[in-house]
Amino acid sequence: MSQTVAAAALAQSRLFRALTAETRQMLVDRGAEVRLAAEERLCAKGDKGDALYVILEGELEVGVTTAGGKQVRFAALGAGEVAGDMAVIDGGPRSADMTALRRTRLLRISRDALLDALTSEPPAMLALAGELVARLRATNAVVESAVLHDLGAKLARLLLDESGRGARAVQLTQVEMARRISVSREKLNRKLAALRDEGLIEMGRTGVKILDADGLEATVRRRDGD
Repeated sequence: MSQTVAAAALAQSRLFRALTAETRQMLVDRGAEVRLAAEERLCAKGDKGDALYVILEGELEVGVTTAGGKQVRFAALGAGEVAGDMAVIDGGPRSADMTALRRTRLLRISRDALLDALTSEPPAMLALAGELVARLRATNAVVESAVLHDLGAKLARLLLDESGRGARAVQLTQVEMARRISVSREKLNRKLAALRDEGLIEMGRTGVKILDADGLEATVRRRDGD
């Protein structure tokens, strides 16, 4: 593992940048690198929360599968972000599954090492509280979207977010899009076709291109009842 890369990732992190460089280096020295292939699971809901993970490279999806087999995605975390922090703080079981969306490298930090760092530098505890609140807000947004938005609104919001309202193509695969809004690929295909027929998007080999961002925004507002 490149200690330089790991130290830089900790310095980027909202949680770990509150620590001194010396304490961050201690975490790097006590940490271990984990490598995942695309679609490889890091941990499952209910697993022991004995470590957290800092993403060095790649992307990690956090979510659950309902009793009916439906996948609910809470977040996709990228380089510099932290996964598994909630369980590692209280020592409880994992509250969600974590799966690599593509080849991913992580720094595993044990619960003991993390608690040593936090107790040695109390300001970092406030940073951790902020990180947990931000994660809770993001989860609440996912739940609200699932309750209030229909498929058209969720897809429109996903396309807008991924394109940044620009003209570039959204290069997510249909499998990835279906997973992110928790629908079957068949339903996604039908809704993409409907948005295309409305003149809001164009589908091609390079992905989905936004033709009318304002129209997609109107789709979101309409489904919200505004």
